[in-house]
Amino acid sequence: MATPRDVVIIGGGHNGLVTAFYLARAGRKPLVLERRPVVGGAAITDDLHPGFKCSTLAPLAGPLRADVARDLRLERHGLQVVTPEARAFAPAPDGRALVLYGDPGRTAQGIAAFSRKDAEKYPEFHRALGRIASVLADLESLIPPSVDAPSGGDLWGLLKAGRKFRALGKKDMFRLLRWGPMAVADLVAEWFETELLRGTLAGRGIFGSFLGPWSAGTGAALLLRAAAEGGDAAGGVTFVRGGMGALTQAMASAARQAGAEIRTGAEVARVGVKDGAATGVVLASGEEIPARAVISNADPRRTLLTLVDPVHLQPDFRTKLQHYRSVGYVAKVNLALSGLPSFTALKETGGARGAGALAGRIHIGPEIDYLERAFDDAKYGDFSKQPYLDATIPSLSDPSLAPSGQHVMSICAQFAPFRLKTGDWSGRREELGDTVVKTLAAYAPDLPGRILKRQVITPRDLEDTYALTGGHIYHGELALDQLFTMRPLLGWARYATPIKGLYLCGSGTHPGVGVTGASGANAAREILKTLR
Repeated sequence: MATPRDVVIIGGGHNGLVTAFYLARAGRKPLVLERRPVVGGAAITDDLHPGFKCSTLAPLAGPLRADVARDLRLERHGLQVVTPEARAFAPAPDGRALVLYGDPGRTAQGIAAFSRKDAEKYPEFHRALGRIASVLADLESLIPPSVDAPSGGDLWGLLKAGRKFRALGKKDMFRLLRWGPMAVADLVAEWFETELLRGTLAGRGIFGSFLGPWSAGTGAALLLRAAAEGGDAAGGVTFVRGGMGALTQAMASAARQAGAEIRTGAEVARVGVKDGAATGVVLASGEEIPARAVISNADPRRTLLTLVDPVHLQPDFRTKLQHYRSVGYVAKVNLALSGLPSFTALKETGGARGAGALAGRIHIGPEIDYLERAFDDAKYGDFSKQPYLDATIPSLSDPSLAPSGQHVMSICAQFAPFRLKTGDWSGRREELGDTVVKTLAAYAPDLPGRILKRQVITPRDLEDTYALTGGHIYHGELALDQLFTMRPLLGWARYATPIKGLYLCGSGTHPGVGVTGASGANAAREILKTLR
C-alpha cells in the first residue's frame, strides 16, 4: 500500500485549487486529483476553431474575492484581467438599446432616453444595492454557524455581521429584509417603469437557476450576485486574458509554489470509508491512495451519493440529499465569427462606440414577461423557443483569442432542461443551437453569415463531460432554502460531511455563487481548524 497522503483533494476546479493553496501555505501537503487532462473544472480555455480560443464554460471571472486574489498573488503567475467600461448592452425589439456602465451617472444618461424618472432613480438604486451588498459580502466570507451548538467564534461572526446590518440604517435594513424573499420582478418594478431596464436587472436574479422573474426568492439571488460583484447595479464584468483557463492555470501555479501536488488524468472512482471515517481514494485505474483527510471539489450529490457507498450514510441524510435541487437549465453556445456582428440598435453609433457597447455582457431579455415565457417552456420539459441569453464577445477585450478582425462569442442560454420531455439532447442539440442563433439574429441580422464554427454544450454534456451532476453550473440551486446554513443541507453547511475526514469545498457549499474562490477559501479555513 502507498504511503498515506496528508490531504487528497478531488477535482482541480477553481475552488479545489484555492483550497489546495491555503492548505499548502499552512504546511499541509495536499494532492489534487483532476480527472480531465487539464485543471480548471468549469473555468477552462479550449481551442474552438483553428486560431480561435474560447472560455468553454464559465465566460467571466467572479470577480475573485479580494482576500483570495491578494493571498494567491495571481499576477505573479501571469494572470491579467480586463474590466470594460460597458457592463451590459441590452437591445430591444424596436431597435433601441440600453447600455449599463460601471459609472451609474453615465448609465443614467442613457436611461433618460427611455424615462427621466428612471434616470433619476438609477443612481439611488445603485447606491442602495451597494450598501446592502457590502453586508452580504461579509456573510459570504463567514463560515455558516452551527445550528445546534454555535461556538464563540460563530456568535462573534454573527455579532459583527449584525453590527454592520444595523449600521445600514432603518431604511436599508428593511430593504434587505424585504428584497431577499421577493420576486425580482417585483423588486425592480418598485424602482423602475422601463421594461427594458427591468428585464436587464431582473436577469441577474434568475441566471443559472430554474426560477423565473416572478419566482419568490429571486431577489435574494440578485443580492448575492451583487455582493460577489462589488455591489454594482450593472453587474460585474471581468475577463481574463487568455480565457478563463488562464485564471485556473495561475491558481494551479500558486498552489504548486505553496507546496501542493497536482495530478491530471486521475479520475477518482471511490472514496474509501472505514468505521465511519474516510481512509483515502481509489482511482478509476485501480490505484489506491490512502489519506488522512479527503476534500471534494465535486458537487455534494456526486460526492456523497456516487463516490461514497450509500451504506455509510444514515437513511434520513441520504433522503435529504436526494432532494437537494441540482438539476441544471443552462446551455452554452460558443461561436467563432469572421467579424463583429452588426447589432441593429448600434447602427447610429457605429465604429468604436458601437464596439465599446458590446465589450461587456449582451443581455437578450427585453422585458419581464419575455423572461417568464422563457421559463414557462422549461417548466413543461422543453427548451425555450425565445431563450433568455447572456452573451459576451471576449475577443473585444482580449484580441489574442481570435485572428485579427475576427471574434469569439460566448452565449449562456436559458432555459434548457437537463431532461427533455420529447427526444433527447443527442438528437436536439443542433436544434437548440439554431434557436439561440435565430434569437440573436433578430437583433444582429448578419450574425448567421459570420459563423465559422459553432459549439453547443447541453446540460447533459455538463454532467457527462464536466462531471456537474444534473448539469447545474452552481452545483445546486441558489434558492433561499439552499443558502448559508442550508447549503447544501441544514446542519451540514460547515464544509464537513457525515463521514469523518471527508469535506466539501465546491460551489455546492456556502456561498457558492460564481468564480470567486469564496467556497474554497472558506472551506480551507474551517478544515484547517479541524485538522489541527
